[in-house]
Amino acid sequence: MSIQLMTDSGADIPQRLREELSLTIVPLYLHFNDGQYRTGIDMNLDSYHRKVAETKELPRSAAPSPSDFYKAYKQADPDRPILMLSLSMGLSSTYENAIMGKNMLLEEEPERKIEVINTKTASCGIALLLHEASEKIKDGLAFEKLVTHMEERVEKTATLFVLKTLENLIIGGRLDKVKGTIAKTLNIKLLMKASDEGTIEVMEKVRGDKKSIRRFIDLIGENTVHAEEKILCMSHCNAEQKAKEVMDEVSGKYGFKDAYLMDMGPLIATYGGEGALVISFFKD
Repeated sequence: MSIQLMTDSGADIPQRLREELSLTIVPLYLHFNDGQYRTGIDMNLDSYHRKVAETKELPRSAAPSPSDFYKAYKQADPDRPILMLSLSMGLSSTYENAIMGKNMLLEEEPERKIEVINTKTASCGIALLLHEASEKIKDGLAFEKLVTHMEERVEKTATLFVLKTLENLIIGGRLDKVKGTIAKTLNIKLLMKASDEGTIEVMEKVRGDKKSIRRFIDLIGENTVHAEEKILCMSHCNAEQKAKEVMDEVSGKYGFKDAYLMDMGPLIATYGGEGALVISFFKD
């Protein structure tokens, strides 16, 4: 591939897509009481779930340092332009650090070409954008035009979330415990989306698993047109069978051209919790 694609571990990427791309992934960090782990390197998905189950502890996350990005850029072939698709700036300092790492390298090697894009999404939303970038590279799109195209695609990306449990939000301090207890008692499920600024906002509160999944599927149709021309990406947190059922129903209802299903990595799973589903597609 003539252009080096990069991302960070805020992205969840299916194996099928990983195999197609010559991809560099810069890991974020998870801090447990017993130490720090690099996602995807020191800690994989299985070891993450075992540790959370054993310790009843949710880790704190931290962005890669500017030096981490500098080292990743430095290792890339200097003759290949780098396109870095970063976890949303609205969720992490990862994007800012990726920019600082870029500037560090350009001070040494000003002839290098590096562009960093704030994807305003996470998880399978970044996988969707990586797939798009890969297709355009195969088509021979020049680097500068690719960057412009991907910036436009970011603004057309829809990312929807449905949570089965609020436990992780409560433990992580992102949902008031009293409100969380009431919501759990009433079996309230949260339907959320990535906002235009790249933060996560609650769209609706629905009572019950079946109703929340039904509404989740309906929202896809309300947020896109001409699905038969588009790719669908979905990630799940320890809910493969449920995700496959939802994916089959979505594909049958809307007829997406292709679909990628993937596990939710440790970083996103920390906030989504068991049973969480994330789905991404282009609005138009």
